[in-house]
Amino acid sequence: MKLLKYLILMGIPFFTYAKAPQVAIGACESKVSGDSCSFSSPRNTVEGICRQPPAQKQLVCVPARKAGNQLLSRANGQEQIRAPRKHTIVQSDGQVETTIANVEPITDSKISTRIEGDERILIANGISEHFTGQFPNSGNPNEIKEQSYTFKIPANPKISGKITPLGLHDFGLGLNGVPFDPIAAEWYLGDRSSGWQYEAMSGAVELGLDENHAHVQPSGAYHYHALPTLLVSDLHLSSEEYSPLIGWSADGFPIYALYGYKNPEDKQSGIVEQTSSYQLKSGHRPDGGSNPGGHYDGTFVADYEYVKGAGSLDECNGQVTTTPEFPNGIYAYFLTEAFPVIPRCYKGTPSTDFTQQRVR
Repeated sequence: MKLLKYLILMGIPFFTYAKAPQVAIGACESKVSGDSCSFSSPRNTVEGICRQPPAQKQLVCVPARKAGNQLLSRANGQEQIRAPRKHTIVQSDGQVETTIANVEPITDSKISTRIEGDERILIANGISEHFTGQFPNSGNPNEIKEQSYTFKIPANPKISGKITPLGLHDFGLGLNGVPFDPIAAEWYLGDRSSGWQYEAMSGAVELGLDENHAHVQPSGAYHYHALPTLLVSDLHLSSEEYSPLIGWSADGFPIYALYGYKNPEDKQSGIVEQTSSYQLKSGHRPDGGSNPGGHYDGTFVADYEYVKGAGSLDECNGQVTTTPEFPNGIYAYFLTEAFPVIPRCYKGTPSTDFTQQRVR
C-alpha cells in the first residue's frame, strides 16, 4: 500500500506495477479515452487523463507527471511524454486566420465503406480529394502523411440514453476519409486540469488552419476543426436542399451540414438552416490561480453553455429527423455555423476504434 500511495503521489503509472485502484477506475466512468479526470489520494487530488493500459480491462485515470505538468500519451504503440504549450491569452475577437488551400493532395484519396453484420466498416488513408493549405506553415509544424484508418461503427445505431462527451479524439469521419476533430489540445497556462481549454475557432491560439478549417497532427493526420469548406462544396451543399451526407460519427449516426427540414418529421415543411442551442455565458470568468479571468467571449470552450430550445438542435448538435438517406427517420448530427460547429458529444455509444485512437 505504501508503494501504491507513493506511485500515485509521484504521478507514476501505477498500473504498470499493480491493478489500478478502484478510485482511478471510477474517475473514468462515463468518460472516454483522452478525457481529463481526477481522484482523491490520501494527501491530495490527483489529476490525469483517461485511457486503457494494456494490463487493464477498462479505462483508468492515469496521473499526470509532476515535472513540467507533462502528461503520458501513446502514439504508434509507444509511450510518449508531451508538455502542453502554455498560453496566457484570455480574450479574443473570434477571427480565425486561415491560409489558402492551393496545394494538391500528396496522393490519391482512398475511402471504402461496407456493411458486415451489425457494423459499418470505414477504411481510409486520410487524404482529401480537395486542395489543402501548405503544411508545414508558421502555425503548424507538421506535414500531411498518408494514414491507415480502419473504423468499425454501428450499422444500426441507437440512442444510448446517456450523453458521452467527446474526448481528445476524432468525432467522426468525412465521406472523403478525413476526420472531424474539433477539440484543440491547448489550455490556459498549459494546465489540462484547469478546465480552461481554448476553443479552436476563437482565434486565440494560432493553429495554422487552412481555408478548410483543417490542419495536421504530429502524426501527419490532416483533420477538420470546423466546417470543411471544400468538402461541402464538392458535395454541392445548398441552402435550397437538404444537406448531402457529410460523414459518419463514431457512434454510427450520420453527419449532415447546416440545412435540414423545418419540421424534422415532415420533408414537405421546407428547408431551413439548423442552429446550435449553445450561447455565450454572461458576466465574467473566475480569476486567480489557474482561472483566466476576463469576460466570456468564446475564447474558451467553457465560455459556452447549452440552452435547451435556443436553437433547433440538442446538446450534441443533433435531432431525430427524416433525411433523404433515412426516410423513416434517424438521429442525425449537424455541422453548424456557430459553436460547437462540430458536435462535442455523442447520443449513441461511440466505437472504441475512435475513442482509443489517440491521446494528444
